[in-house]
Amino acid sequence: MAKEEPPSILKDLQELQRKLSLLIESFQNNSKVVAFVKSPVGQYLDRRPFLALTVLVFIAVSAVPIGFFVFLVVLTSLAALIGVILLEGLFIAVGGLILLFVLCGLGFVSLAMSGTIIVSYVVISSLINYWFSSRSLIQQNPSIDCQLAMKSADFEGICQE
Repeated sequence: MAKEEPPSILKDLQELQRKLSLLIESFQNNSKVVAFVKSPVGQYLDRRPFLALTVLVFIAVSAVPIGFFVFLVVLTSLAALIGVILLEGLFIAVGGLILLFVLCGLGFVSLAMSGTIIVSYVVISSLINYWFSSRSLIQQNPSIDCQLAMKSADFEGICQE
């Protein structure tokens, strides 16, 4: 027989779902979000959610290397003011190559992370939908619970009608 969850867990899940829906609604009603979604780039990314997620992950993981590169450029520019022009060119060239390699690697990492997130979302949502649909089916038709008990235990006479 299936275990029943305490009503407090169900209330907590409903409260969490309500809060998440309010958060998503406030995010979707933001004027900057609405303006971006109406732009050509927003419409393009809206039709391609995997690409949008990949771009978002890439931007998030590439912020630190780009910050380091800008910091390196500022430091070398200060060194150029002192008169070390050759050193600046060398640092910018080496830093640019390092940044190129890091960003290429982060591009592959962001693709892998986006794929993992998408697969996880599909699997978890399928499991949750299956779990809630089977619970609602059992609540709607209590004879199913009895039939399941007969099939799993192979006992006759458990359900008496």
